[in-house]
Amino acid sequence: MPDPAREMWAADAASAMLGMRLADVGDGAARVSMVVRPDMVNGHDLCHGGLVASLADSAFALACNSRGPVTVAAGFSVDLLAPARLGQTLHAGAREVWLRGRSGLYDVTVRADDPDAGEVIAQFRGRSRVLSRG
Repeated sequence: MPDPAREMWAADAASAMLGMRLADVGDGAARVSMVVRPDMVNGHDLCHGGLVASLADSAFALACNSRGPVTVAAGFSVDLLAPARLGQTLHAGAREVWLRGRSGLYDVTVRADDPDAGEVIAQFRGRSRVLSRG
């Protein structure tokens, strides 16, 4: 049986370029990690907020595509709560909050160093939409 989320991940050049690693994906959930490299820090020597959002967005994409139909982001918001620093491993854990018809809602928490107990770096909320088949 094909695994649509893993197939999507295998073709995701942007996430690969950022060095993201898939830890887990299942029904409505996913975990992705990324090490903050020297080319990811801004002028304050902190990880660029857009890259933190990219990590969360990749976990969101996996979670909302884990059930099969091709699903895309309809929108998202991200709150950056603490700085991420050079050398830290960031872990994004996505979970489905609500799913009805073609629409879904997902929360993603980005933590530093420890995927379960590390400092919360960002909180992301994504809205998904299944693409029309017609």
